Amino acid sequence: MSEPTDKGIQWLKSIGIKDSKSYWNLTASELIEETLRLRQGVLTDTKALAVDTGEFTGRSPKDKYIVWDEKSKDVIWWGEVNFKFDTAKFESLYDKVVKYLSGKNIYVRDSFACADKNYRLSVRTITELPWSNLFANNLFIRPGKEELAAFAPEWTIINAPGFRAEAATDGTRQHNFTILDLTRKIILIGGSGYTGEIKKSIFTLLNYILPHEKGVLSMHCSANVGKNGDTAIFFGLSGTGKTTLSADPNRGLIGDDEHGWADKTIFNFEGGCYAKCVNLSQEKEPQIFNAVREGALLENVRFLPGTKKVNYNDISVTENTRVGYPIHFIDNAVVPSVGGIPKNIFFLTCDAFGVLPPISKLTTGQAMYHFISGYTAKVAGTEMGVTEPTLTFSACFGKAFLPLHPTKYAELLGKKLKENKANVWLVNTGWTGGSYGTGNRTKLSHTRALITAALNGDLEKVRFDMLPVFNLNMPSVCPGVPTEILNPRNTWKDKNGYDAKANELAMSFVKNFQQYSSTANDEILAAAPKIAVNA
Repeated sequence: MSEPTDKGIQWLKSIGIKDSKSYWNLTASELIEETLRLRQGVLTDTKALAVDTGEFTGRSPKDKYIVWDEKSKDVIWWGEVNFKFDTAKFESLYDKVVKYLSGKNIYVRDSFACADKNYRLSVRTITELPWSNLFANNLFIRPGKEELAAFAPEWTIINAPGFRAEAATDGTRQHNFTILDLTRKIILIGGSGYTGEIKKSIFTLLNYILPHEKGVLSMHCSANVGKNGDTAIFFGLSGTGKTTLSADPNRGLIGDDEHGWADKTIFNFEGGCYAKCVNLSQEKEPQIFNAVREGALLENVRFLPGTKKVNYNDISVTENTRVGYPIHFIDNAVVPSVGGIPKNIFFLTCDAFGVLPPISKLTTGQAMYHFISGYTAKVAGTEMGVTEPTLTFSACFGKAFLPLHPTKYAELLGKKLKENKANVWLVNTGWTGGSYGTGNRTKLSHTRALITAALNGDLEKVRFDMLPVFNLNMPSVCPGVPTEILNPRNTWKDKNGYDAKANELAMSFVKNFQQYSSTANDEILAAAPKIAVNA
């Protein structure tokens, strides 16, 4: 395994880590070997590495902070998403963490974020555990030899799952924390082994840097490109289908979760994918299933009795079982992960009410309204304490990761839509024939057929009907999809029940949007659902 250079040792000392045995930029094989040696994981029958993340098997949004100082105080959207952290408290906690890591074996990873080199960010990640470093290797962009030799970190992530904060003295809510210091360019993570905290801290950072400093729209979306060069992007929260639906064997994968929209490009922030594994099968999701191989990192899965074969239906630890792998594990991945301006944009929502159509075409005003609303249901497992789908509105389909006010991103999207002729589609990957508990989840095969029809231009040739209340334009027919499911009201046996539920959901939309109405223009406000009033 590689030994640190004198320069590396001096750099570690400069940030306060002393007398540690550090391993720099180990290969995936070396990190796996180290994890196995420490008995922190096991190999599956496909030679993927399986680990348990410990107490936390999902993100902990209430324990994410941004240091409050001159750089951040007047820019950050403070409140229920972004919590203030005192500068002096950060310095004290930072000193404790680097002291904790001093004298230990640590793993250092140099990597990039942003596939478009015009916006590339250099990140150095220091981890207490080898498999956390494997995650960083898999999910971030891996430098070439020449890039490594000249690597100069702009940002530093320090990840110490074994360190537990003392809330009363350290200023945290509890013993775990993720803290961004925009001035010192440090991300400090402690008390949680869940690797998603590493991934989403960089996403949060880029959601600050790109819109605020570069004029680039940062997006919680997946993206792919057709054989003719047509780019499509898919917005949605975890569990709505971004990863699954963008992994199309007939299209090149740009990325599965985080992208930027610049003047001429759509570009991936990452160099890998972090896919949900619950109920994963080769039949339903062959590309993801086949990516679970040597070098991939599985989290919180369990095995079939007496074997090392993963039982993807076993959610005894969490429904949020995950696999992280380099993007080139997907056969048709685009390298570099960059595409052109999108022709089709999909807003994916998991509608637990069973009210919204499986697909509908949005006007510009509706696109802005639904983007700001970000309606979906939180799917079990992606956050601690969520055990079944629950109604939520997440601004820009990623409220938890927005350091700036949602209108900043909405204004950028509006600008992009006006500058570029793109179709915007609202796709319900949630329930049909009734609400959660009564109806059924929309078939993945139907959703795929609807999206394929939109991408191929087949829906441009059909009649569209208007759905009352939400005033959504629904295609009357679609190849490969039963006509009767295209209008959600038709799938309910109890039509009055549907109407009541549609009104209920519409009222939730209107209530939620009140917080943004003062900054929304007339076009956006006109796109709000119209609550039906009984005569």
